[in-house]
Amino acid sequence: VAAKIPALLRHPPLQNLKEAFEKKYGEAPLFYAQAPGRVNLIGEHIDYCGYAVLPMAIEQSILAAVTVNDSKKINLANTEPKYKDFTVSSEDMEIDKDNPQWYYYFLCGVKGIQEHLGKVPLSGMKCVVDGTIPASSGLSSSSALVCCAALLTMEVNHKSLNKVALAEISAKCERYIGTEGGGMDQSISFLAEEGTAKLIEFQPLRASDVRLPEGAVFVISNCCVEMNKAATSHFNIRVVECRIATKMLAKARGLEWGRLLKLSQVQTELEASLEEMLRLVAEVLHPEPYSREEVCKALGITTEQLCTDLLSPNTQHVAQFKLYQRARHVYGEAARVLRFKSVCDEAPTAPNAVQRLGDLMKQSHASCRDLYECSCPELDQLVEICLQSGAVGSRLTGAGWGGCAVSMVPTDKVESFLKSVRELYYTADPRRAELEKHSLFVTKPGGGAAIFLED
Repeated sequence: VAAKIPALLRHPPLQNLKEAFEKKYGEAPLFYAQAPGRVNLIGEHIDYCGYAVLPMAIEQSILAAVTVNDSKKINLANTEPKYKDFTVSSEDMEIDKDNPQWYYYFLCGVKGIQEHLGKVPLSGMKCVVDGTIPASSGLSSSSALVCCAALLTMEVNHKSLNKVALAEISAKCERYIGTEGGGMDQSISFLAEEGTAKLIEFQPLRASDVRLPEGAVFVISNCCVEMNKAATSHFNIRVVECRIATKMLAKARGLEWGRLLKLSQVQTELEASLEEMLRLVAEVLHPEPYSREEVCKALGITTEQLCTDLLSPNTQHVAQFKLYQRARHVYGEAARVLRFKSVCDEAPTAPNAVQRLGDLMKQSHASCRDLYECSCPELDQLVEICLQSGAVGSRLTGAGWGGCAVSMVPTDKVESFLKSVRELYYTADPRRAELEKHSLFVTKPGGGAAIFLED
């Protein structure tokens, strides 16, 4: 993951970062680290259930300039003035889950590497962070920051880890800030390759190339509603609902439900197809929300056991659980990911490949909206506008409840698509019009995280 960068210093973001670093600390950086954001093409909210997802890295990234010292202090600054400076001892890092500031995400990555190395003393460092990923947009700015911090901490401390190990450490350590994600964001940030999307599978973590068909491009559009996963409980409530659904389905089929945590594990134990799992959901779970009492009775556990074993710290207040809807979304979405990959594999010879992928994206959005309930009115409106404007498929991407839509647009319609979405969604609203420049753009598969050394 390391490269010399004489050419990259002519790259404006790096040049600007170098100047910001010199202004802040009065010395030149020793090296730079970069971790890209990502757009998930299909496979939403299923990585933490153990299922494969299909993202690609994007050009937008988190960049950091770094020097090393023996002060045992970590000095952090950000080029964006609204993000405050922060200094902490490398021997005593506390991450406040109730206050998800930008520097705590950075410290997640530092702490993850430190734990992996056996809590060894870390070198001191000075760091300035810059980013081109819009915050809270569903393009993985927070995970890219964690990955960037993990990567540069490894470099600062003269250690070497492969990309898979870095991805796994970064996925695990984001939990220090309270997000119970599944690892997609960190995996694509490290395992991405230019020119290809990736099918990311878990247990064990592996990535395979997915060549996207010619004749269409992906366009990202931000609905301009921000969503911070760690600052709200929406995300972790869904994780908990899937965990409880796992236990209920496993118990109904006589499995050792106590040790199963993910919906994919039930399928593996039953040696069933995804279609059979959808039938099982309809047979075992009812569409009405489950109360705490009903969950406890079905599983034969106490309310105290529910709170300590199944709920996370920020979901202790939840009184009802939509198990049927969440499980139906997960098994249906897992099947759509595999169909998407299979259409891409056949694309050079298959008729209507672009249209078939677009249909899968539309089905995915409907499932996110109606079954997983992770959309919002602005995202639904934006997806409708994208489809009216010529996209063959459009869907929310990322955690949802705000953030971005991703649309598949035939190459010959890109200009008219951008013009139409701009007029119908952005220019009509003064706040959106102001944000539009960084909110609507064509993207292509980018490369993974890297260290750039000064020549």
